[in-house]
Amino acid sequence: MSIVGVLALQGSFNEHIAVLRRIGVKGVEIRKPEQLQNVSSLIIPGGESTTMAKLAEYHNLFPALREFVKMGKPVWGTCAGLIFLADKAIGQKEGGQELVGGLDCTVHRNFFGSQIQSFEAEIEAPELSSTEGGPETFRGVFIRAPAILEVGSEVQVLANYPVSSKPTKGSDSNSAEGGQEGNTSSQTRVIVAVRQGNLLATAFHPELTADTRWHSYFLKMMGEGSSSSSIDSVGTDSHIIHPPPRIDFPIYQ
Repeated sequence: MSIVGVLALQGSFNEHIAVLRRIGVKGVEIRKPEQLQNVSSLIIPGGESTTMAKLAEYHNLFPALREFVKMGKPVWGTCAGLIFLADKAIGQKEGGQELVGGLDCTVHRNFFGSQIQSFEAEIEAPELSSTEGGPETFRGVFIRAPAILEVGSEVQVLANYPVSSKPTKGSDSNSAEGGQEGNTSSQTRVIVAVRQGNLLATAFHPELTADTRWHSYFLKMMGEGSSSSSIDSVGTDSHIIHPPPRIDFPIYQ
């Protein structure tokens, strides 16, 4: 059985490990560069991206994380993890933060606003539904969430979200944050889930829901979807939303 590493510096790493456990897959906490040698894939969870970056720098993790990505091993970034994987991030705090990179996109760090502007929404995810079955939408939990503003030609858009925005003269960080204001004159869509080769990224938090399909989708990127081990051991219909045998953390239904 392949082992999934979960970067455990800060944020919702325990929640990811709990979801992996529910679908019969082992997840291990990663805090040191040498621990990456023992896993075949990696999840970078949501959290406070600046804090995570400082801790990663302190533990000298960035060189090992970049090498992990370059080796072609599957890496999934959720929320702050999306920011980590992006080649370019705007809307950062003064001084910015170090990025792992590898994902050809520009991400806005706090596109949807502050903590009190966090929200849930039904996200259309046709690729997820086609691959994993279940409903055509996914309940996205957005907590101080980023959004992807631009993607390169090799990036596959998996989900986007409609937002209202005032007409702007440019795409600087201030204009992007106006995405959810009420008195607006136009509507557009921002990207909230993408895949580029071995990299998967979501602006929302699948680990905080009862729907395990994004985790199953990520496991198939490891080649486990075609084998009889790990993910298949929990049953053919287990990719569809199902009540877990044990809930380790509060989840959004």
